[in-house]
Amino acid sequence: MNTEQPRNPLHGVKLEQIVTDLVDTFGWEVLADQVNVNCFRDNPSVKSSLKFLRKTQWARDKVESLYVYAIVRGKPLRSQDEYQAQIRSSSNSSAPKPAATNSNIWKTPS
Repeated sequence: MNTEQPRNPLHGVKLEQIVTDLVDTFGWEVLADQVNVNCFRDNPSVKSSLKFLRKTQWARDKVESLYVYAIVRGKPLRSQDEYQAQIRSSSNSSAPKPAATNSNIWKTPS
C-alpha cells in the first residue's frame, strides 16, 4: 500500500503541532473567535485543547481547516463580526429583495 500523500497538506503534521502553530501565530483569543469552543476560551492550554480535539471530530475538522487556510496557504483571517458585516452589507446593497411567495393570492381585485 502506498502511504505517501503528496497533495495532503496535513500529512505528517501532528495535532499538537497544528494547535501550537495556530496559538503561536494568532493567540488564544483569535483562535477562540475562529473556532468557538470552550477549551480555547476558558483557561486555554495546549494539553486541554488536544484532549478535547481528539474526542470531538467536528472541532478537530474546523481546527485543521483553519490551519490549512491560514498557515499552509497564508490567507488572512477575519473576525466573525467582520465576516457577518460583509455578508449583511452585500445582501442589503446589491441583491434585490425577492417578492413574497404567493403574494398574488392576497391581493384584492381592483
